Amino acid sequence: MEKDVDINKVVRQHLEMEQFFSGFSLKGKAWTPEPQQQENNMADAEKAAEPAPLLSQESKKGLEKIAEEVHQCRKCGLGSLRTNAVPGEGNPNARIMFVGEGPGADEDAQGRPFVGRAGQLLDKVISAMGLKRSEVFIGNILKCRPPENRDPRADEIINCLPYLQRQIEIIEPEIIVALGAHAAKTLLNTTKSIGQLRGQFHEYYPGLGRPPIKLMPTYHTAYLLRNYSPENRRRVWEDMKKVLTELGLPIPEHQKG
Repeated sequence: MEKDVDINKVVRQHLEMEQFFSGFSLKGKAWTPEPQQQENNMADAEKAAEPAPLLSQESKKGLEKIAEEVHQCRKCGLGSLRTNAVPGEGNPNARIMFVGEGPGADEDAQGRPFVGRAGQLLDKVISAMGLKRSEVFIGNILKCRPPENRDPRADEIINCLPYLQRQIEIIEPEIIVALGAHAAKTLLNTTKSIGQLRGQFHEYYPGLGRPPIKLMPTYHTAYLLRNYSPENRRRVWEDMKKVLTELGLPIPEHQKG
């Protein structure tokens, strides 16, 4: 009987969490313009010169080249253990990059990032922000799944991180959201815990001569699934509200409190 009560509690908590991160809609026009605005934007685009589309195509080709290299990579032992490499995916002109630790079983099977339960919750977070998955870029520190989802090893990170660094250089996002301790610690080169890092912007340095990129650490969605509480989900949403504010995007009216 006690076991049944615990299971029911877990189910109820997960339902509450999913409800929290779903059903939001933004009335702002920055990311989901009304039909008339879309027509105006198209007209403006036709009048404008072509460098932006050309740049987009160049960025897309650059990301595709990296993906090809990732699929062929055997720099560490993970390359021979994987089912599929997971280079990452998304908009080559994304304003936001979400970076996790590494692929899990579902990602390894499909070759796509964040497609399992943690990925479904990330989709809800992105939707709650008034965005679409296709508008952001999603990747990981490691491009191959470690056995049994163990923590990444130092040599694996050293061999794999340059792929992500090059993706960041191509996309030039305004903000990077580091999902979880491993992503945050690696990108910020720090030993601080995610609890110490989250809730405030830090700076990621993409390379010499390049300006720093704002980085917001937050809890990994897999952590939320394992450690659900209203406090944890609220902390993640507070972090995302800061991201929206920094980008000048509206926050859902019913989530401003």
